[in-house]
Amino acid sequence: MAFQTEYPFTLPRGFVDSEGNVHKHGVMRLATAKDEIIPLQDYRVQANRAYLVIILLSRVIVKLGDVRYIDTDIIENLFSTDLAYLQEFYRRVNEEGAPKVHAKCPSCQHEFDIDLLGGGEGRAVGQGG
Repeated sequence: MAFQTEYPFTLPRGFVDSEGNVHKHGVMRLATAKDEIIPLQDYRVQANRAYLVIILLSRVIVKLGDVRYIDTDIIENLFSTDLAYLQEFYRRVNEEGAPKVHAKCPSCQHEFDIDLLGGGEGRAVGQGG
């Protein structure tokens, strides 16, 4: 089994481009040490530490809908809900591995974990339900 380095995501609201198109589906890759170090040298981060996340996400998001190039301008123009989602997604992917959510079937009350990186619909991890 190959080591997974890229993870699909779906933004809650989506990035709206200059033509009004909404881009919700994207791919984030695992961060490298360089991804986390290089932004610290950027004058924008030195002036405002909160800007670190903008640069970091612009480095690790490799696809966002039909947008060809992800840069800081794209990340700056995300809705705050989407930015918060991506920050949490980044943290889970890079610090915890594949994020899972514990759930319970409303019909049979079976409890199980859903792999959030399983590609959109989610995969149940555990026994059937």
